[in-house]
Amino acid sequence: MDNTDLHILQILQKKARVPNVEVARKIGMAPSAVLERIKKLEAQGVIEGYEVRLNPDMFKCSMIAFVQIKVATPGRLAETGEMLSAIEQIQEVHYLAGEDCLMIKLRVSDNTELETILREKIINRDVIKATKTFIALSTYKESAKIMLPETIA
Repeated sequence: MDNTDLHILQILQKKARVPNVEVARKIGMAPSAVLERIKKLEAQGVIEGYEVRLNPDMFKCSMIAFVQIKVATPGRLAETGEMLSAIEQIQEVHYLAGEDCLMIKLRVSDNTELETILREKIINRDVIKATKTFIALSTYKESAKIMLPETIA
């Protein structure tokens, strides 16, 4: 990866749907060369995919909850993470340092849906020891962007 690849990534991270011709114009390359570089970055796993960010309010899922989950059997932590990943409303699953616990982020419509998911899909599993739920009242920033360096040395 070089500075040209980095510049392409900076442009794509701002607006993934930017036309290839526009990327080429911004960095002073032929569109075919830019496309070749993008395909190479995808093949190398630098670019993992492209997503559309939807307005959660339009789909009645504006409530965000973070749940800390203590695992009863540490040896089944990865299995538990995979099980939680399969729950559609869960957007993120993270293994936290310091304790045998996971942190999940859910997007739901309201307290009733949150309670149902916790009760029916999480708490009743034998591998779950305890949960602690935090409900976000406001969101000031939510992003999947990664801070990229200005240049590569």
